[in-house]
Amino acid sequence: MTTQEPRTAMDQETLPDPVPLMGCPYKADPYPLYERMREAGPVHRVLFPSGVQAWLVTGYEAAHAALGDDRLGKNHDRGNDRWRARASIMPEPQHSQLQVHLLHQDPPRHTGMRRLVTDAFTPRRVEELRPRFQELAESLVDALPESGPADLVTGFAAHFPFRVLAEVIGLPPELADRFDRDWGKVVQPVGPTDPGRPRYEARLKGLQGYIADVVAHKREHADDGLLSRLVVARDRGELSPEELDSMIFQLLVAGQEPVTNQITTALIALFRHPDQLARLREHPDLLPRAVEELLRHDSAFELTTWRFFDRDSDLHGTRVPAGDSVIVSLCAANRDPRRFPDPDTLDLDRSPNPHLAFGHGIHFCPGAALARVELRIALGTLLARLPGLRLAVPDEDIEWIPAVLGRGAHHLSVGYDRRL
Repeated sequence: MTTQEPRTAMDQETLPDPVPLMGCPYKADPYPLYERMREAGPVHRVLFPSGVQAWLVTGYEAAHAALGDDRLGKNHDRGNDRWRARASIMPEPQHSQLQVHLLHQDPPRHTGMRRLVTDAFTPRRVEELRPRFQELAESLVDALPESGPADLVTGFAAHFPFRVLAEVIGLPPELADRFDRDWGKVVQPVGPTDPGRPRYEARLKGLQGYIADVVAHKREHADDGLLSRLVVARDRGELSPEELDSMIFQLLVAGQEPVTNQITTALIALFRHPDQLARLREHPDLLPRAVEELLRHDSAFELTTWRFFDRDSDLHGTRVPAGDSVIVSLCAANRDPRRFPDPDTLDLDRSPNPHLAFGHGIHFCPGAALARVELRIALGTLLARLPGLRLAVPDEDIEWIPAVLGRGAHHLSVGYDRRL
């Protein structure tokens, strides 16, 4: 199948074909496996819990090239029957109504749709809103117990990104208060025979009903916010009804959960490096550079979504059949020692730091500037307001979410001396 250098007998023993990407040990620390995969070659066949097989790209150079490879398209129509048999498990009609957002579009359609959202997330606009974001962070810390323990997911990380997002996209408070974070789990699909399937379908229906209410509200109460502009674009025929619903779906889910998860991965990394935590607390001016290193060290965007060749193609020496899914490991790329010296070390002074946490190429995350500011405010506020902030449970007791593409903790129990 490949023209890579032959693997040794030990490589063949430790890296089965396909390589399973599942299980609690893997989710708790995928980096030893990614290291073995990088050493064995840039492309590997992998197996996900749903039974979906894909080609995983590891290593910085290979990942950077794949993310910018215009032969690889994102539209699900490119997927072959083998991929569809297991990957397209979101039931109809929800699949066709919620899966035509930016992440699943190719140029020229992607270009026009992306243009509709980029103005809302420019660095200049984000900076203008920074004081309001700081107010939101302070109010959440004000509501925490006066001293630990506390769960920083339920008490802070699960709420701060959504409140920020609501301000940015123009989601009114009465609708923001109705959003159920459980709906975000629709990005963790389960198969038709899974016992959790009914609950999964209920989440989808609940989210679709909520999106319909958002559209109806914005049509009746138009303003200059992003949501209103998207509804106007639909009414002008620039978006189909399915594209409008899908883009709102993407904003609500991708705009919240990854930042929630990134706050948890960043804090866990700092707890594991108490010297760096103390340094950051004493020198908050390090926050911009520290956030970049925390994004590199353990990214909430662990893997990208599907990409496809429209014909049998060579990918870094591996023959990939048309319609097979190709996924890039951003986390594996960000720990590549050929690009980042001593990559497993958390180095808050690392510079330059060209990590791929937000992707690369035409699908580079449009909300990257917003996410960076959110992380700086979240970490800066928590460290300043909670002296002695520390993990309150053994590291091995952290419960990592079972999401296929992302990293984060369900809960983050912390102690602190007092709340300032």
